[in-house]
Formats: sequence, structure tokens, C-alpha cells
Amino acid sequence: MDERLKAFKRLLDIMDDLRHQCPWDRKQTLESLRHLTLEEVYELSDAIIEKDMDEIKKELGDIMLHLVFYAKIGEEKGSFDIKDVLDGISDKLILRHPHIYGEVQVKDADEVKDNWEKIKMKEGRRSALSGVPRSLPPLLKAYRMQEKAQGVGFDWEEPHQVWEKVNEELDELNREVENKENHEKIEEEFGDLLFAMINYSRFIGVNPEDALEKTNRKFIRRFQHLEKSAKDEGRSLHEMSLKEMDVYWDEAKNAEPGRTPDNK
Repeated sequence: MDERLKAFKRLLDIMDDLRHQCPWDRKQTLESLRHLTLEEVYELSDAIIEKDMDEIKKELGDIMLHLVFYAKIGEEKGSFDIKDVLDGISDKLILRHPHIYGEVQVKDADEVKDNWEKIKMKEGRRSALSGVPRSLPPLLKAYRMQEKAQGVGFDWEEPHQVWEKVNEELDELNREVENKENHEKIEEEFGDLLFAMINYSRFIGVNPEDALEKTNRKFIRRFQHLEKSAKDEGRSLHEMSLKEMDVYWDEAKNAEPGRTPDNK
């Protein structure tokens, strides 16, 4: 037997044992596992951002366990089993890759992506946006909606057009902020600006979720250096002026690999 199949069968057998013998595993439901699965996915995301291959392997194992767990519960309910799950995704992949399993010709990855969206619409989806989960974090949801719209041809043609839209939204936000009359309008224009920036990120090949998370982590590193430096001096941040804090902030910034004093 293929070693991969042996490893997968071993996991399935262990899952059977756990559902029969472990009080905690017997107690779990689709609903009780849901938030744990989300946590595992975010842990995988962390490992990917850190480029920690060992941790990625471990987190993939945790997620695989959850997938097998859900399939086992489905089997117990008489709704589906792991075979149904695997057959379903295999059938879908074959259907949505006619350039591999059919006669369709494609020239690049973008054309594959466009065909994917067209096939999904032929499968009966009422909207190109219906495949975007409602519970996605707003930033990621905006990015995915824009990708879905692009897949059916609703998109800008050139990056400079999107950048002009960003500047237009920024001007509109500034006008509302200067008016100081309608907070809801300010919020709306701020949202429009964020949406335009996320749209622009697609055109320059940047994933906004990844970019923002890397900036978050950069801020954490620099701020914690600032806290440690203050503590080493026997002071708290509350006792320091912004000018004093900026010294340690710049120190942390300039200590980062590949960074020069003039590099922001």
C-alpha cells in the first residue's frame, strides 16, 4: 500500500478509537469543534507568515485531524463519510480543471482563474459573490469579493485607474472629516477608502491581509523594544516624553535586517 494511504488509514483508525473510547472526543459535535478549527487555521496562518516549516507541518496535522473528525461525525449521523468528502472534492477539481481533464486550452494562471469562476456560475450559483463566507474578517472578505468580481470581468483595467480611485476616496474622506458634521458619513468614506486600497493591492500583487499582519508584527517588535529599553532605565513609558520614546523606536527600527538610518 502507498505510504500516504497507510498514514491516512492510521489516522482514520485512531479517530474511530477516539470516538468510541475517549470521553472528550465522544462529546464533541460539529458545533463544538467549529471555534477550535478556526483557532487551528489561524495558528497555521501564523506558521506560514513565520515561514516555520516544522510548525506548518504540525498545524496541518491538527487541521487534518479536524477534517477527519467532522467526517466521522457526519458518518455517525448518516449524512456523509470521509469517502463522500474525498470523492466530492476530487469530482469538483476534475470538473473545474477542463484544461487538464478536458479539451479546454488556457494560456496562463489568470485564465484558469477566470474559467474557475465561470464554471461555478454554470453550476447554479446565483451570484459570483455567493462563495464568499459571511463570517470572513472584513479585510479578507473585501479582497475575496473583489477577486470574485474580477473573475466575471467586473474590474479595472490598469493599476493607475485604481490608484486614482484611492485618491478620489481619500479626498472625499478628507472633506467629510473637515466638515465634522456627520460621523456616519465619515465612517462610510473611510470604509470606501479601505476598500479602494484593498483593490489596489490586488493590482500590485500584494495580499493586504499578509501585508497588514507583517506590519502588526513589526509594530509589536518595535514597541516591545521601546518598553524593554524604558524598563532597563528604571522608567515607565508614562514617565517619558514622545521625543524620548522616539529615540528607542528609531533604535529598534534601525536594528532590523537590511535597514539603514534613512530607511523608514
